[in-house]
Amino acid sequence: MIKIICVGKLKESYWKEACQEYLKRLQKYTTVELIEVQDEKIDDEKIALATEGERIEKILNPKDFLITMEIEGTMPSSVELSEQLEKIEMRNSNLTFLIGGSYGIHPRIKEKANLKLSFSRLTFPHQLFRILLLEQIYRSYKIRNHETYHK
Repeated sequence: MIKIICVGKLKESYWKEACQEYLKRLQKYTTVELIEVQDEKIDDEKIALATEGERIEKILNPKDFLITMEIEGTMPSSVELSEQLEKIEMRNSNLTFLIGGSYGIHPRIKEKANLKLSFSRLTFPHQLFRILLLEQIYRSYKIRNHETYHK
């Protein structure tokens, strides 16, 4: 099972439709639970990170393999990510991906991460990044099952 914890909600219908499309495609391979955590709409970074961090901690299961999406994380290729996730899933039945809010992820949550991933050193809108993550998870399953899609 895969959980994806996201700070913030999808607002526009086209993001929601893209998200639903990848969730539907992933049903063939695994169960995906998407959990949205309310984002803090204040300009104080420390308060926002602390408040969002508390909300995230209430959801985290210490038994899950936690993968934080961080700009400082490692940047595997799609094939490397597929291989990495396959190895992780052999030892851990529950994977949790975490996409932080506009200020990122609180340091105490980052410390709990089993793996820190980055898709780029660029900054992406959180709504777009959620779709990118779902697409890469889907691509990962297609690669490991030797199915056409990856190219």
